[in-house]
Amino acid sequence: MSVEGAYLLTCTMAIPFVMVLPLLVVVFSGIYYLYNEVIHFMSKSIVRNKVMVITDAVSAMGSECARLLHEGGAQLVLCGPNWDKLESLQDSLCSGSDPSKTFPPKLVLLDFSDIDSMEDVITEISECYGYVDVLICNGSMKVKAPVQNVSLEMDKIIMDVNYFGPITLVKGILPLMIARRTGHFVIVNNIQARLAVPFRTSYAASKHAVQAFFDCLRAEVEEYGISVTTINHTFINATTQEATPSQSQPTNALWAYILSKLTTHGVSPKALGREIVRVVNRRSREVLLAHPIPWAALYIRLIVPSFFFSVVAAGVKDSAMNQQLK
Repeated sequence: MSVEGAYLLTCTMAIPFVMVLPLLVVVFSGIYYLYNEVIHFMSKSIVRNKVMVITDAVSAMGSECARLLHEGGAQLVLCGPNWDKLESLQDSLCSGSDPSKTFPPKLVLLDFSDIDSMEDVITEISECYGYVDVLICNGSMKVKAPVQNVSLEMDKIIMDVNYFGPITLVKGILPLMIARRTGHFVIVNNIQARLAVPFRTSYAASKHAVQAFFDCLRAEVEEYGISVTTINHTFINATTQEATPSQSQPTNALWAYILSKLTTHGVSPKALGREIVRVVNRRSREVLLAHPIPWAALYIRLIVPSFFFSVVAAGVKDSAMNQQLK
């Protein structure tokens, strides 16, 4: 065969080979799309007629989750500290829905900071349908300040809202689930349950406590057919725009980059709401919704903690970062 013929044959064989990668990308993208559609359909069907309680339902994440579950035919009990906002959410859900396929949500006033009222709240939730299939614990109180500026009283308030309130509700609902030998607790926590960030001592401590409680609970209630899911997410970005960077940036470049990924580039309420619907279907034990940088920080914290602590300490000493966080 001549040189020219061999060259033409090589080119002819090369063209299909070059097209293999784009074709594979298209095929796998199609398969992934179909998979997500199937999971989405199954997730909706699995929540139909389920009695599902959502705390802080009037928040951006809570209302989005309520919308998805309502569309799926769940029997919702929406909880929150503001009655007017609860009624507004109820109206918005019912106004555009098919009454033959959906149920009008029931409303319950719930304020985790008022621990004394929790017994009455638990009774009211229990009487809505007589049982609870899924309890979604959502909402928390945040504070960001140097530890010396946070009073002990504030520490106690944070723990009441973020820890004692939710676990009191869970302990009240748990007997209903044990009696039926089925149920699911979904706890919307935060990545700071796994990776504490400076200047958030009270908040991170409460999230660590929540994580530990539900990790223990998961093992204790498995014999009753009850599932426990913890969802640790980064910052919830309720807007469609990226967070505006501060004019005063940390001079420690590495810490500035990690901090920006941990606290500004978060997940949308819609993405978090969809994840909750998915975990109800799959009964996942633990989910981490985060960008690659927080994932990497978690592994660095585990594998080389001395390096991680050095980077964090360097960032704390940075006067520019101190000004940014105060």
